[in-house]
Amino acid sequence: MAISGLLDQFGKPIPREQIAALKQEISPVGGQYARPPYTGDIAWGINPQRLGAIVKAAKNGSSYEWFVLAEEIEEHFPHYATVLGKRKRQVVQMPITVAAADEKNPEYRKHAEFVRDWIKTGVLQLALFDMVDAIGKGFSVQEIIWEQEPGISRPARLAYRPQRFFEFSYEDGNTLWLRSEKGLEPLQDHKFLVHRHPYKSGNTVRAGLTMPVAFLWCYASFTLKDWALFVQAYGLPIRVGKYGPGASDDDKRVLWRAVSSIAGDVAAIIPESMTMEFVTHSDKAAGAVLYEKRMDWLNREVSKLVLGGTAGTEAIAGGHAVGREHRAGEDDVEKFDAFLLNVTINRQLVAPMIAFTFGPQKEYPTITIGRPNEIPIKDVVEAVADLGSMGLKVKASEIRERLGLSKPEDGDEVVGGAAAPVEKPVIPTPAKALPMDGFSQRPAWLGALISRHSEAPDDVLDALTTRLADDAAGAMHGLTEHVRVALHAATDMRDLASRLHDLKLPRAEFTEAMARGMALAEMVGQASLVEELRGQK
Repeated sequence: MAISGLLDQFGKPIPREQIAALKQEISPVGGQYARPPYTGDIAWGINPQRLGAIVKAAKNGSSYEWFVLAEEIEEHFPHYATVLGKRKRQVVQMPITVAAADEKNPEYRKHAEFVRDWIKTGVLQLALFDMVDAIGKGFSVQEIIWEQEPGISRPARLAYRPQRFFEFSYEDGNTLWLRSEKGLEPLQDHKFLVHRHPYKSGNTVRAGLTMPVAFLWCYASFTLKDWALFVQAYGLPIRVGKYGPGASDDDKRVLWRAVSSIAGDVAAIIPESMTMEFVTHSDKAAGAVLYEKRMDWLNREVSKLVLGGTAGTEAIAGGHAVGREHRAGEDDVEKFDAFLLNVTINRQLVAPMIAFTFGPQKEYPTITIGRPNEIPIKDVVEAVADLGSMGLKVKASEIRERLGLSKPEDGDEVVGGAAAPVEKPVIPTPAKALPMDGFSQRPAWLGALISRHSEAPDDVLDALTTRLADDAAGAMHGLTEHVRVALHAATDMRDLASRLHDLKLPRAEFTEAMARGMALAEMVGQASLVEELRGQK
């Protein structure tokens, strides 16, 4: 559609002056725009009182110093930078897929293909890491520079803008304003990709992870400073210089320079007539351990805040089971991060892109960042192996796809293949042919026993023989071939149980085979009774 007639995803026309601005940068970096590229240092020499004042000011609508400090904390707190970087990298490296609003609608399929072509440009992938900067600071902003040609309107670049370039509205505490040489200005529609990523509900300035981490960083910095001083002075002797009652101030200064210049600052000067007692801890090594334990505890608290657990960053006791539980927690965090990204991208990029190009739609294609909810490969392989022995058939192509393997072609060297067939035992043929009533499906030792009396004239014995034959056929029905072979080859119940055990059957199939074997054993007794009755005739 013509650029002059742009409508957004809600059918609202875009003013002509804003259409021209869509292709330009309207929030460039520069001191003349009240958005300088450099800032002063706030973190150096900070104390709890100063930190509290900065946080309080941010909560009351003056957030510039807070966002400068939040960036510095990531630079000065290595553990926080590590775990936060891990969380960012996890979500931005996940697969990206596009789904049409309705696969049966050719127009909707065209929209989805348009979005896929845009993703191939890499604009979105390059912007994802800057988007998830919102995890630490509560929100992130990127200016959208649109590519607009007849029939095409899509983001050509997403330019990162630091959080300190913005301020929150005094009216609601959440609406963003842009800092400019004129003061604070509202953000132009469709020009800024604003991603909010709260770890708690409430005002955005208080919803970033750096807010609770800031105080842990402050305590950790003090711990490191105290630890450094302890290490510096550990093992050094304390020098004490003594001066007489007539010593002048110059004499005292000379004495102080002398004692303090020897191996550090652990020194003092006192009048000769005075005494000084030094009380030391009996176990100095315990002090060093205390510093280390305190630092480790602070780091673990940061890991819990950022990753939801510590197993991903700390070697702790508990083995595989504990690690699996922590990984499940990290998976939940990853899914939550991806969900928020999907909402922001689809609302602020995909919908306007389609509306600007094809006009407003009832439904829009959707981008999904995240891994599919699939059953673990190990579980799939084990299920196929177990159920395959019970007759389940699956497509080999689907298994290869899950394993990431291709189908071998002619001439390829291959590994694996069909398992060697189980050698079936030779079943002796009874001396007398069995009737054509399914006796061949019964064990030889039972079929032969019954068949020897199947021609007796007595009606009662004939009825018993017939029922026995039917029961035997029912007991053998439904068994897999390798189980049937075991039943034929067994000499007694103990031998049958041993053969079934060697087959490594699933529990259900083993139970069924044993039950049918016991039923057949009972039939042997019935057949013997028939034979005995015939002998008495």
